[in-house]
Amino acid sequence: MPTTTKTIFVTGGVASSLGKGIAAAGLGALLRARGLTVAMMKIDPYLNIDPGTMSPFQHGEVFVTVDGAETDLDLGHYERFTHEETTRTNNITTGQVYDSVIRKERRGDYLGATVQVIPHITDEIKSRIFKLARETKCDILIVEIGGTVGDIESQPFLEAIRQVPHDVGHENCLFLHLTLLPYLSAAGELKTKPTQHSVKALREIGIQPDGIICRTEIPMKEAERKKIALFCNTSQQAVFKSRNVDVIYEVPLMLHDQALDNWVVTKLGIITHDAKVDDWRALVDRIKSASEEVTIGVVGKYVDLQDSYKSIYEALAHGAAHHGVKLKITRVDSDGLGAGQELFDELDKVDAILIPGGFGARGIEGKVAAADYARRTGKPFFGICLGMQVALIAFARHVCGLEGANSTEFDEGTEYPIVGLMNSQKAVLDLGGTMRLGSYPCKLREGTKVRASYGKQEIRERHRHRYEVNNKYRAQMEEHGMRVAGVFDETDLVEIVELADHPWYVGCQFHPEFQSRPLKPHPLFRDFIGAAAKAARQVGAGSASSIEETVG
Repeated sequence: MPTTTKTIFVTGGVASSLGKGIAAAGLGALLRARGLTVAMMKIDPYLNIDPGTMSPFQHGEVFVTVDGAETDLDLGHYERFTHEETTRTNNITTGQVYDSVIRKERRGDYLGATVQVIPHITDEIKSRIFKLARETKCDILIVEIGGTVGDIESQPFLEAIRQVPHDVGHENCLFLHLTLLPYLSAAGELKTKPTQHSVKALREIGIQPDGIICRTEIPMKEAERKKIALFCNTSQQAVFKSRNVDVIYEVPLMLHDQALDNWVVTKLGIITHDAKVDDWRALVDRIKSASEEVTIGVVGKYVDLQDSYKSIYEALAHGAAHHGVKLKITRVDSDGLGAGQELFDELDKVDAILIPGGFGARGIEGKVAAADYARRTGKPFFGICLGMQVALIAFARHVCGLEGANSTEFDEGTEYPIVGLMNSQKAVLDLGGTMRLGSYPCKLREGTKVRASYGKQEIRERHRHRYEVNNKYRAQMEEHGMRVAGVFDETDLVEIVELADHPWYVGCQFHPEFQSRPLKPHPLFRDFIGAAAKAARQVGAGSASSIEETVG
């Protein structure tokens, strides 16, 4: 650990899903706004090596880093709030830690010693924390411990971070604990006892939180703040509240207004200028003051869980904030609604259609029908990864006349395999971490809409896929109006397609949502929302456009 790096450990208590990751990211944004360099780490206590093979219903989205790691979705929050790129070093799991220790034991690295949780597992955890500090040379390292204090799974990590102050000096570490203050309507008050017990559990393993952030649904009174400080052995100035907010990008402002960032730098002995948060205030004001509404229909099969498409939703919000419009998302179940009139009735209510990535055949025909509907009606369309692939399948079937066209992922015997397994994937047996992952370059064709959106010829975007467009059908589709707008030169892989005679119909093989930021929206999301806003105005004026079928 560099002697100049200060470490903040963020733990959670009472209940899960309190917004620990967003609170940590919000603090990171504030410290960065003070001119400090910030790195962030998420520690996940599950035994999976990574979330790459976990169901979105179990885990939410898988966030992909520039170096191709499949990580926890909180890394998306870290990147969006701090504008710093993350790598595989920023996320560790119990599975990774135990796998590393067992491999070392098999090699004989421990010289025949009995391998134990303490010190071997805890030393491995600490070594990964110190490695991130060394690699980034950051001023502040914020480490979020997943799970809830009291969980069996989290105990080795809590023990490891308990030891860190002994390794680097207590003056270089700070512990923040996020808890729930439940409101009991029958009693008409917030209850502090769960927070007291959560802090007690931390203290029993040797961690005394320096500060406490209390998640509440109603305002916390000074008497409650004083009580928490007294029974949790902290000062009143170290007890902060985290209220529900309308816009998650209010979180840095909410924490700043309570002087959390000032308390942190004072506690750690860091001299900085005040946080410059005017751009965050302007962003929130723009979002809250928007009156013109734009409705985006997100067509997927994981729509029941908010976190399944987390980065998609945030990137849409970034685009809406840029244009000063109010975003409304309609979640359209591609599996439950089928591929007929019920689906079209739902899509008729939205201003634009987005089909995100995914895996497996369930709900595919609904997505194909939605992509074709957008082409026929002129509604702005954005297909991401699988979303691009189903758009090409729909185009092949309904415009090129290739009846039954499909992806070999869904129909291995299709006569027209528009999409097929990448050559590099054909010998792959393990599912975890073996897809085409991470950042790759893409060259954009002059005169295309996406080239105008990006404003440059070569871009780099993050990928997560096993299947690719079959170049055998590329010329045929281009002859009918589906333009290849960007390629990966090394293998001539189709990366972006667009319809030239459509208001805005774009598909991309990569995941642009991972690089969108609240203060710097991704160009494709920015222009997609712009097209959607234009379409909404046309509908409002009674002049909705439509595009005739190319093939009968």
